[in-house]
Amino acid sequence: MSKFKQQGFSNTFKNARKGMRIVLKSEINIRVHICIAMIVIAFAFLLNFSIEKMCILLLTIAFVIVTEMLNSAIEFSLDAVFHNRYSKLVGMAKDISAGAVMFASVTAIIIGILLFGSSLLNLLT
Repeated sequence: MSKFKQQGFSNTFKNARKGMRIVLKSEINIRVHICIAMIVIAFAFLLNFSIEKMCILLLTIAFVIVTEMLNSAIEFSLDAVFHNRYSKLVGMAKDISAGAVMFASVTAIIIGILLFGSSLLNLLT
């Protein structure tokens, strides 16, 4: 038996929504990612993407947003544990998690070029 109380199924969704609100309020980068995602999804609809392309696009967007959320969670956790004091190891951990977001974003851009490239070329010619 855990020392923590059983929270129930509905409370897990409540906590997840709370986490989404926290990250949306506190992190400008995730708001930028979501705005760009909405624009990209709108273009995908305008270009009449197939279901396969749309699934790849949605998974790619989720990959970037989840990475950004994990980066924020790591930063908040380390700041809480180390009380915002400087530590070389904390800095390294934060840099690595930020690097993960950058890697996800660059990968998403490459996937976007592959998905949208031929469609955009067809429109221009």
